[in-house]
Amino acid sequence: MIPLMEKEIIQANKWLSMKEFVDIIAIAEVTPGPIAVNSATYVGYKMAGVWGAAFATIGVVLPSFVIVISLASLFLKYKDAPAVKAISKGLRAAVTAMIASAAFSMAKASLIDVQGIVIVGLVIFGIFKMKIHPIICIFLAAVLGIALWGGMMLVPGL
Repeated sequence: MIPLMEKEIIQANKWLSMKEFVDIIAIAEVTPGPIAVNSATYVGYKMAGVWGAAFATIGVVLPSFVIVISLASLFLKYKDAPAVKAISKGLRAAVTAMIASAAFSMAKASLIDVQGIVIVGLVIFGIFKMKIHPIICIFLAAVLGIALWGGMMLVPGL
């Protein structure tokens, strides 16, 4: 979802800068709820206030909800079909590539100083070497980021 959001928010419509987008993703990561919904709510609010936030949230949630409900019954009915299994394998590869693309884009925009690189290194070490749960690492990285950069990271664009 992040590469699609980046394309629409930054490249196509120029609603935010890459720095603002990375800050929103960082905040959306540590707040409850899906990243797309949290990000859309913020962008909608920034562009059109409360009504913008409401309509942006509905616009992100409603299409996915309708599609998932519609396809769920078909998937359950045909999940063992060879074509469905092949499609699932292809989708896994595509999702992996999209996640890698999002990670690369965000790394380019956010790894701009030694502190950021150190935090990423600590998170990678914590997850892969110390086996700390990723959510705990995200929370600790947020706390460390606030400690290093102060409250300016809490308000995108400052």
